[in-house]
Amino acid sequence: MLDREYKILGLSADATDEQIDKAYFELKAKYEEDRFLDGEEGNRAAQKLTELNSAYDEIKNYRSQRSGAERGEKLSAIDQAIKDGDLMKAQQLLDEFDERSAEWHYLQSVVFYKKNWMNECKKQLEIAKQMDASNEKYSKTYDRLIEKMNANANGGATRGGNDANGNQNRYASYSENGDNAPQMGGDSCFDFCCRMAICNLCLNCLCNCR
Repeated sequence: MLDREYKILGLSADATDEQIDKAYFELKAKYEEDRFLDGEEGNRAAQKLTELNSAYDEIKNYRSQRSGAERGEKLSAIDQAIKDGDLMKAQQLLDEFDERSAEWHYLQSVVFYKKNWMNECKKQLEIAKQMDASNEKYSKTYDRLIEKMNANANGGATRGGNDANGNQNRYASYSENGDNAPQMGGDSCFDFCCRMAICNLCLNCLCNCR
């Protein structure tokens, strides 16, 4: 595909974007200078310049469309991994991106939300909104997140959440799959101490009765 266009630039289809740009600008400078020559030589240079511009535009447009399609497929794969509950795979796919679009930041926010990293989720949604302010999905998701964070803040310390300012609650935790992990310390420690105190009291009463 586009074999003729690549040939005009003196390249093959596996050339990099940098090689294409370099070849184009070098040939363009040459033809723009030669087109002012007298006679047939100048006419030939002008014709080659037209062909060069057309070939370059077609190659760049094709590559841009192909790149966009590939990004769309990767983003869809990330979305599916999140739906399947495979947050590790979703994060691995996200990390493979060099160019990070608004949708990339949105999906990253979803992964963080599933892990109960509310502050990080909030930051990613803010970036997505800044990059694409007209996207209602980002705005509505952000508003719902703020409502949830405010509710957690008003309800005191809750497991797996942050307060409205994005500060992690002292009982927040997550597992690799995004589920809440058992807590160490906190209320569970208090309950354990209470049970031990009751047991000691009962033993003391039994000993005194003998």
